[in-house]
Amino acid sequence: MVEAVSRPTWAEIDLDALAANVRLLRDLSAPAELCAVVKADGYGHGAVTVARAALQAGATWLAVALVDEGIELRRAGIGGPILVLSEPPVDAAEAAVEHELTPTLYSEPGLAAFERAAAALDRPAKVHVKVDTGMHRVGLAPEQVLGFVGSLERASHLTMEGFWTHLAVADGDRPEDREFTELQLSRLGDHLRELAAQGVHPTLRHAANSAGALAYPRARLDLVRAGIALYGELPRPSMAGTLASASGDRTLRPVLSLKSRVVDLRRLDAGERPSYGRARPLPAPSTVATVPIGYADGVARRLLDSGAEVLIGGRRRPLAGQVTMDQIVVDCGSDDDVSSGDEVVLIGRQGDQSIDAAEWAQRLGTISYEVLTGIGPRVPRVVRTAAGPLSSRGLAAAANP
Repeated sequence: MVEAVSRPTWAEIDLDALAANVRLLRDLSAPAELCAVVKADGYGHGAVTVARAALQAGATWLAVALVDEGIELRRAGIGGPILVLSEPPVDAAEAAVEHELTPTLYSEPGLAAFERAAAALDRPAKVHVKVDTGMHRVGLAPEQVLGFVGSLERASHLTMEGFWTHLAVADGDRPEDREFTELQLSRLGDHLRELAAQGVHPTLRHAANSAGALAYPRARLDLVRAGIALYGELPRPSMAGTLASASGDRTLRPVLSLKSRVVDLRRLDAGERPSYGRARPLPAPSTVATVPIGYADGVARRLLDSGAEVLIGGRRRPLAGQVTMDQIVVDCGSDDDVSSGDEVVLIGRQGDQSIDAAEWAQRLGTISYEVLTGIGPRVPRVVRTAAGPLSSRGLAAAANP
């Protein structure tokens, strides 16, 4: 992360909101355990910060995509089980075992690599086995399950702790999406019954991602892997009713706000065309504000054409021209109350107005996951609780314009 000593732009991470989301998801999932998915630097929120807060709030597992991500958590002093969601490369097996990460396995070379690594370190390792029930990305083919688990049972240093699958369309609202999700869950159940017939009983059976946990109670099983919901966003905006039904009208709270400050103001005549490409004439004489954040920070150029707005002084303001690498320009109209140093909210709340990641996603034709993980590493993350900021991370320029 780049320290914010040269420009007032930052992302606020609300740990009170995160803790509330963990408690909601934990209560909804019970008696299943809650696994907080903190891959991709905690969906752009800061993996170490999120991991600590999630465990303190009641999560019992963490999940990452890469061995390197798990090692980062261990080096930060974070204990407890950490699941690696994809099978690590064979040359990462020893590091995974050394740092007590729980790998997902679904190939014979992967199994052999982890058996060798555990034997070399003389450290027994627990593993989770993933089966492909229809996502068709990674995982054991159905006909491979019994043979693979048999090989795992014969391994002297490995123990199968978990058996799981991933739901492809649990967030879908078409009848065929629900039908396919139910089919995936039935296929997982069939595999578990086959294993039970062989005397194999995994301690942790899991299938539910955020959408699965909200919409499919039978998917919760022994462990729920909460990703996007942990950060206060729904897998799909239309799932608000599903959340209300599942949680007793409790709501998720967005954890991240993206903010900056006005650094320049100029009065321009109607017809002037600010920024690169002179893309848009001002419809009337306007005060145009320059704000030091751009597409290198995750503010997509397409936001101009999609009609995106920001909040200044508690009011929505449209972009006045093309998003550039380091700056945006905002049309403040005839408002004379906007001043240099005013806070600008790109994602978050100001007064009674709010803009969330889902709004950006709708404008950009994408999903909130991409919006959040796309906020760049040179935007410092400022951790806050009700008691105030816990970490300023060089935010003097933002806090004191």
